[in-house]
Amino acid sequence: MLNKNYDLGSTGPTKIIADIRDAGDAISWMSNICGPHELKVHNAKKMHFRHIGNVLNSTTTAIGHIEYGTDVTVKVEDLNNSYSISLPVSGFQELDTGDNTVQSNVTSGVIISPANACELRISGNCRKTLVRISRQAMELGLESLIGQSISKPLIFESKMDANIGASSAWWRTIHYIESELSNPDSLYNSPAFIRDIEQALIKGILTSQPHNYSDEIKRAVHSKLPSYLIKTIDYLKLNARNEIHIDDIEWISGVSRNKLYSDFKRYIGVPPTAYLKRIRMEGVRTDIIRCTGEESISTLAFSWGFNHLGRFSTEYRKMFGETPSETQAKARFNL
Repeated sequence: MLNKNYDLGSTGPTKIIADIRDAGDAISWMSNICGPHELKVHNAKKMHFRHIGNVLNSTTTAIGHIEYGTDVTVKVEDLNNSYSISLPVSGFQELDTGDNTVQSNVTSGVIISPANACELRISGNCRKTLVRISRQAMELGLESLIGQSISKPLIFESKMDANIGASSAWWRTIHYIESELSNPDSLYNSPAFIRDIEQALIKGILTSQPHNYSDEIKRAVHSKLPSYLIKTIDYLKLNARNEIHIDDIEWISGVSRNKLYSDFKRYIGVPPTAYLKRIRMEGVRTDIIRCTGEESISTLAFSWGFNHLGRFSTEYRKMFGETPSETQAKARFNL
């Protein structure tokens, strides 16, 4: 059966629905979504391709889930006009770019960039979140960040961590958007609102995931920040494990508390104390995953300055969508 419903140029709510048992139809479908490719099916009788998702209103960005039902190999010479970003929710996949091979499971996704030949091997039990962002939208977002036109294709590092760091926050944002899109009364169905969300996703991946323009972005961002703010941020990152009071931050910055708070909110989006808490939370999460249970969560939390474990656990769950013990359990089983 082939059931399809999509239109990448639509300005209204657009569902993506495909239920396909023919390899040729699956190639045609995914070529329309992401770009040209070849598909090798390892067991045609077990082939059962499914794709369910949404195209964000008034954009060409698509978010959904796909599965093939059997082992397949996808060969790409050049996706031409899109970036394909995927993260398994079950099973695994392996991306071979010629220079290196990237293993992908629930802890790490992969990015296929235009102008970058590769081969993607997908296990039969793999079901994955797939995000498609157009090349034009991604390049426009990049140019707005660096303040100039780009001279060569934007190529991302193929492996994208979904467990720790800023890229893991990007994936959590994707999952949240997915849940909102299933609600017909959601603000995420408003074209004016969702265009800003698309831009946030693009800026998020451009600033969290390494690529060949990362240095240019860092230089551009730092050139826009007041020098005292750069010094203050560096201080917070370097001393996050130590006891820091707002008086310390104010003294290091060399400006008044009102200006400090005002500029942090203007340039960073949160007050300095909230920014420090974010650094510490990410630090605890990284340590929990790396230690895989060899040190207790309470010990790790205390080492990052969290003295009230109940409050820490609540705030951790709010930030990462899971409790510290759930993170630890996943790390133990390499999930």
